[in-house]
Amino acid sequence: MLETLINRRSIRKYKDQKIEEEKIKTLIQSALLSPSSRNIRPWEFIVVQDKETLNKLSYAKKHGSSFVKDAPLAFVILGDSTKSDVWIEDTSIAGIVVQLTAEKLGLGSCWVQIRNREHDSKNTAEEYIQKLLNIPEHLKVEAIIAIGYPAEEKEPYDLTKLPYEKVKMERYK
Repeated sequence: MLETLINRRSIRKYKDQKIEEEKIKTLIQSALLSPSSRNIRPWEFIVVQDKETLNKLSYAKKHGSSFVKDAPLAFVILGDSTKSDVWIEDTSIAGIVVQLTAEKLGLGSCWVQIRNREHDSKNTAEEYIQKLLNIPEHLKVEAIIAIGYPAEEKEPYDLTKLPYEKVKMERYK
């Protein structure tokens, strides 16, 4: 697992290559295996492969979502705020589980934050996506995970350069 974390980097450039159905199935299964508080499972997922829809998703917010149009796959991570008071945490966990699974499958991914972001002066990014994908109002949009075969290479993390000063043992000081 440590090797997966060392190698996983945010990938924003993708090859024009379809992801195999077996890999998509594995990504879906990993999302559905994500832990949640009290096993309530307030998360839901929309798997998007349609190029036109991916292009529209790339306009969800002003900055930081344009690369979605070039991804062959996106997971839209939803949370049911009526089921759990920790839906944000549970959907975030599911999102990283999908990203780590993608890494293990030889795929790149990048998180696109949607919750609390603007689409334009009149709509939030969440409202834009809810309308685009016909999502009921009680389901909140946490993020989009863009996924694809990487068309860029990034260096793995160097364990010697981690911010170890952020870790305290037993007490803060």
